[in-house]
Amino acid sequence: MKTFTATPADIDKKWILIDAEGIVLGRLASIVAMRLRGKHKPSFTPHMDMGDNVIVINADKVQMTGRKRSDKTYYWHTGHPGGIKSRTAEQILEGAHPERVVTQAVKRMLPGGKLSRQQMTNLRVYAGAEHPHEAQKPDVLDLKPLNPKNTRSA
Repeated sequence: MKTFTATPADIDKKWILIDAEGIVLGRLASIVAMRLRGKHKPSFTPHMDMGDNVIVINADKVQMTGRKRSDKTYYWHTGHPGGIKSRTAEQILEGAHPERVVTQAVKRMLPGGKLSRQQMTNLRVYAGAEHPHEAQKPDVLDLKPLNPKNTRSA
């Protein structure tokens, strides 16, 4: 038996729509990362971009367990001496760009490298319920019935 290796002609990308309202952040990010890589497909090939295009809406309504909303801190550096900055997850979610929390969580669940950066371009995250991708006719993936731990009430 020969090992199957996908070629660019074998790749079939779909559009997936995920509503993040009430979903736990880490569980959402792991499912989105799996879909972006294409590991849910039987024809998965590690060195090819096999994943689907994923649209995440209502990113500002994502939930966190425990005290992560107030305790989880995101750090970055400006590049200048003494330029380390930080914000809590709560400050980011209530700020101008709450979709960055979901984007960062998914990015950190993918392996580092050129392929992962390419796969991240297939992710679209929106803070509200509106998105400009209706023409692609995305399939809705409901995460709530998959596992009772996926949801959390506020």
